[in-house]
Amino acid sequence: MTKIDQLKPAVFIDRDGTLIEDEDYLDDPARMRVFEFTAEALRLLKEKGFLLIVITNQSGIARGLVTESDVDAVHATLNDSLKNSIDAFYHCPHGPNDGCRCRKPSLGMIECAVANYPIDIANSWMVGDKKLDIETGFNAGMSTALVLTGYGAAHVRELERMPDIVADNLLEVAREIIARDDQCP
Repeated sequence: MTKIDQLKPAVFIDRDGTLIEDEDYLDDPARMRVFEFTAEALRLLKEKGFLLIVITNQSGIARGLVTESDVDAVHATLNDSLKNSIDAFYHCPHGPNDGCRCRKPSLGMIECAVANYPIDIANSWMVGDKKLDIETGFNAGMSTALVLTGYGAAHVRELERMPDIVADNLLEVAREIIARDDQCP
């Protein structure tokens, strides 16, 4: 078996507004509200063999409003509530004007994931609720999906280029990804 045969497709998922309700500068897991459809969506994707990787900009760290420990605690609680279905969490701690390589729509978090997991980027997806999530997917050369939860309903009007899927929520995206995957030989 060659290395290419060992690669797996991934679904890169934004956190706030996609998996959970958007709560400005979430620093306490007790304030986290997971969307009711999130667990089912992730279960369906996991059953189809997708790696599930959360990538999230967390500028509250740079602003001094949230700590790295706060972000880690939210991620641990989130994954625990989702029966550890998420394979990895990556976050950018920088502010919008810091010029880092990791802040979406730059590819630093995706590059880290590819360095740590056998990911088939060409057959992977980027899912989020903001224009920058869709731009991240375009920049990485993967398929894209915009959810209308979070900021999605507002951001869909700002897109210069439409994603492959626009859906009400992550569960609808998961079902569409699976339907498209089932059509491939």
